[in-house]
Amino acid sequence: MVLAHRAEDGRTQSAPEHAQNVAALCAAFAAPFGAEELGRQLGLAHDIGKYSAAFQRRILGESIQTDHSTAGAQEIFKYLGWPAAYCVAGHHGGLPDGGGKTDAASDPTLCGRLKRPVEPYADFSKDIQLERVLFRLPKILGSGGFTMAFWIRMLYSCLVDADYLDTEAFMRTSPPPRGSDCTMEQLFARLEASTACWNDPKNELDRVRSDIRRACLKAGEEQAPGLFTLTVPTGGGKTISSLTFALRHALAYGKKRIVYVIPYTSIIEQTADTFRKFLGEDAVLEHHANVDFGEDETGPRDPAKERKKLAAENWDLPVVVTTAVQFFESLFANKPSRCRKLHNLAGSVIIFDEAQTIPLPYLQPCVRAIAELTVNYGATCVLCTATQPALAPLFQTVSPDLNPREIAPQIPAQVFRRVRYEQLGQLSDKELAQRLGSHEQVLCIVSTRKQAQAVYSLLDGEGSFHLSTLMPPESRRAILETVKRRLKAGQPCRVVSTSLIEAGVDVDFPTVYRAEAGLDSLVQAAGRCNREGRRPADDSRVYIFQPDDAYTATLPHSLERPMDVMRSVTRDCPALDAPETIESYFTALRQFTGEAIDSKRIVPLFEDGVQDMRQPSFPFAQAAEKFHLIDQNTRAVLIPYTEEAKALADRLRGGERSRALLRKAGQFSVNIYEPHFNELRRRGALEVLEEDLAVLTDLSLYSESTGLALKADEGVGFFI
Repeated sequence: MVLAHRAEDGRTQSAPEHAQNVAALCAAFAAPFGAEELGRQLGLAHDIGKYSAAFQRRILGESIQTDHSTAGAQEIFKYLGWPAAYCVAGHHGGLPDGGGKTDAASDPTLCGRLKRPVEPYADFSKDIQLERVLFRLPKILGSGGFTMAFWIRMLYSCLVDADYLDTEAFMRTSPPPRGSDCTMEQLFARLEASTACWNDPKNELDRVRSDIRRACLKAGEEQAPGLFTLTVPTGGGKTISSLTFALRHALAYGKKRIVYVIPYTSIIEQTADTFRKFLGEDAVLEHHANVDFGEDETGPRDPAKERKKLAAENWDLPVVVTTAVQFFESLFANKPSRCRKLHNLAGSVIIFDEAQTIPLPYLQPCVRAIAELTVNYGATCVLCTATQPALAPLFQTVSPDLNPREIAPQIPAQVFRRVRYEQLGQLSDKELAQRLGSHEQVLCIVSTRKQAQAVYSLLDGEGSFHLSTLMPPESRRAILETVKRRLKAGQPCRVVSTSLIEAGVDVDFPTVYRAEAGLDSLVQAAGRCNREGRRPADDSRVYIFQPDDAYTATLPHSLERPMDVMRSVTRDCPALDAPETIESYFTALRQFTGEAIDSKRIVPLFEDGVQDMRQPSFPFAQAAEKFHLIDQNTRAVLIPYTEEAKALADRLRGGERSRALLRKAGQFSVNIYEPHFNELRRRGALEVLEEDLAVLTDLSLYSESTGLALKADEGVGFFI
C-alpha cells in the first residue's frame, strides 16, 4: 500500500484515500467560481510524488529529503497546463514565480521545476485517474494577466485548504472543532432582536440613524449582489447599519460569510466586541496579530478557543473581523498558510470599513483585487466610510460595469453637522499647550510621535494623557479605558495623541485640535468631537492648526501630498466635511499622485505575465515580497514594565518560542524604526534575542505616560 501519512500512534493513511478526500474537498471549494472539476483534478494529482520509493522510505522513518510536489506538477501539466501546475508545484512551499524558457532545472521557478528530474515513482493510474476536464475561465478584466493570476491563487487556496483539512482530520484522534452551526437566518434574527428598541427613536439624530439602518435593510434585500458604497457621517451608526445590510443581503442571496475589513487594530477589538454582543460569541472570529486564542493554556483544551484558533486558519466561521493588512496581504501572498482562507471569500459579503485609509501606494492593486472578488467570485463588496475616496473612476477603468451603488439615503447636512471648524494658523508647542490647558476636556491630534511627546510634556494638572505607538498596545488600551471613564464622568481629560485615535475610536470630546493633514484625517478627527450630538455645533469646535516649521520640515512625503491637496480644495471653503468637498479632495489626490497608486508596480507585474499565453509567467513570489501595506523596516522591542511582561521576557530569554507567546509579547512591545533601534543598541539598552526581537533592559528610557523615549541619550528625542 502506498502511504500518504503516518500518525504518531502508528495509524496510516493511504495515498489514494488522501487523494480522493482532497479532491472532493477541493472540488467543493472551487465550485462557487465554476472550477469544480478542475479542483477535483488538482486534489487527485497533488501528491503523486508520494508514489516514489524514496518518499515511502521517508514516511516509514528514514531521514531523507524528498520533493513530491514537482512530480505532481509535471503530471498535471500534461493534462491541464500551466494554471494547474502552479498550484500543485506550490502546495507545500508556496506559489513559485513562473520564470522563462531559458530557466535551468535547478531554478526554483515553475519553468525550472517542470524540467527538473524527479525521484522515480510507481504507476498511480490504478488508484488515480487524471483527466482533461472542461472548466469556466473567469471574466477577463484589464489585460487579463491580473485576472488569471488571481484565479490561480484562488484555485491554490482551494487545494491547500483541502490538503490541510484532510491531513488534520486523519492526524487527530477526534474530530477538530471546526465551523459553526449558526445560520444567517439565526444571526439576522439575533441582530433584529438586539436592535428592536432602536425602532422608536427619541430624537432627530436617532431618527436619521434609524432611517440609515432601514435603507441598509431594504438595499440588502432588494439590491442585486455587486459593488456598493455606504457613506455615513461619523456618528451615524455605520457599524451596525453595515452589519444589517450584510446579514440581510447574505440571507436574500445565499451569501455564506461576512468579512469585515478594518484598517487599524486600535478599533478592530471594539468592532468585534460589538458584533459579539449582537450576534453571539460563537459566530464571530476576530483575526489579527494581537488576538489571543489561548494556545499557551495548560490543562484541558477550551473547545471555544480552539474553534477560533482553527477558524483563523481558513475563516470558516460566518462572521470574520480582520485587518486590512491581513486581508490584502493574504490576497497577494504566495504561501499556503496565508492563502488557504482565500477561497472562503467567494460568495461572501465583504465590508471595507474606513475605505479611504487604503494606502495610496497600493490603491490600484487593492481596487483590482476588490474588482476580481466582485466580478468573478460572487462577492458583494461595500466601501464603508464617512469620507468616500471617490474610487468609481478607478473601478470603471477595470470594468465599465463596476459602478458602485450607494446604500445610504441622502442626509441633510445640518443633521450631522455637530462641529464647527476653525483655522488657527501656526501654533508653537507652548501656545498649543496653553490652549489645551484652558479646556477641561480636549483632544489634540498631531502627526508625529515627537510632537505628541513634546506637547504632552508641557501640560500641567490632573487628567492629562498621551497616546502614541511608542506605547505598547496593552498600555494604550488601558489609557483609552481611563479616558472614556473620565469623559463620561465629566472629569478633566486632556489627551495628546497621534492619529491612532482618530478613525473609529469611540470617544466624545467637546473640543478637538488637529494638526494639518489630509482632509479625510481632519474629518475623522472631527468625529471624536460632539460624537453623540449632545452639544450645539457652535459650541463644539474643531481647531485646525499648523505645527512649528521644525515638524512640518521633517514630515514624510506621504503626508506632504495630502496636506497640499487639502489646502487647495478647502481654500475659501468653510464646509470641510461637505460631500462635494470630500469628493473633490480624493479626485484631486488620485490625479496628483498618478502612478504612485501602485508604487511597487504590482498590477503590471501580473498583467505582463500573459504576453505569451502558451507559457504565462506570473511572479507570485516576487509580488508577495513586494506587497506590504505597512512599512516592514521596523523591529519589535518588548518593554518589561509589568510583572506579566517581565515573565514573557524571561520565557523568551529561555529560548521558548511559539506563535501564542510572540502574540502575547506583542501586547507589551513597540515597533521602532532601524535608526532608533540601533541607537538603543549602541547605548546598551537592548538585549537582542533575535533579528526581529529585543527586550528593553534600561527601563529609565520608558515612561508609562509617554512610552519609549525617542532618543536614548536624552529621554525625549528629536526625530520621527
